[in-house]
Amino acid sequence: MTDPGPLPYGTPDAPRLAVRGEATLEVDPEIARIAVTVAARGTDRTTALADLARRNEQALTLIKSYPEALEKLETGALSITPELTDKGRHERVRAYRGRVTHTATLTDFTTLGELTTRLADLDLTRVDGPWWDLRPDSPAHRAARTQAVHEAVQRAREYAEALGARLDALLEIADLGAENAAPVAAPAMRSFAGYGGAAVQESAPALDLEPQRQTLYASVNARFTMTRPAL
Repeated sequence: MTDPGPLPYGTPDAPRLAVRGEATLEVDPEIARIAVTVAARGTDRTTALADLARRNEQALTLIKSYPEALEKLETGALSITPELTDKGRHERVRAYRGRVTHTATLTDFTTLGELTTRLADLDLTRVDGPWWDLRPDSPAHRAARTQAVHEAVQRAREYAEALGARLDALLEIADLGAENAAPVAAPAMRSFAGYGGAAVQESAPALDLEPQRQTLYASVNARFTMTRPAL
């Protein structure tokens, strides 16, 4: 006769105990991301592209002038769009609009306010963010998972002791993951200087930005066997 294996709920001499361990941590962010969008518009295609290239170079040069704070710089969407006239029997291009977006990842928050202000001071340049975050390999993730496991063991031990028993063996532990709560975006900062408009002041005051603390959550399911309860 084939051995049916262990019973799903244990035996009177080795009852099974299933618990969940949870942990919630609040930690300071490690990085901040900002999105920088540079735009240009003109009735002549060559001029519009030249303006876009010039403004894009200004923005990139400014971002790269903070090498100690800059961890990563990536270019995202790029678009060059002709705008057609609304009226008339024939399609005619009235203007060309160009736009390019970069994402900068920064680690030094003391210069973040200064950089965003200087970027927003550039012509037809929009700044969105910052979005605060932790690195994927941050020690905070391990701390949350470890605390969740300790919580599961402590809870199981308390249940066993309430029955006059003690934990005997760990049968299973299921990692449900440690997830970083979605960061809340700070209000977008933008500066649009119109063609022929008034000149922007040479040195705009730096913004005072407070890092947003990150919430980490970890949860595990654990199954144990315990000694025979003293009922």
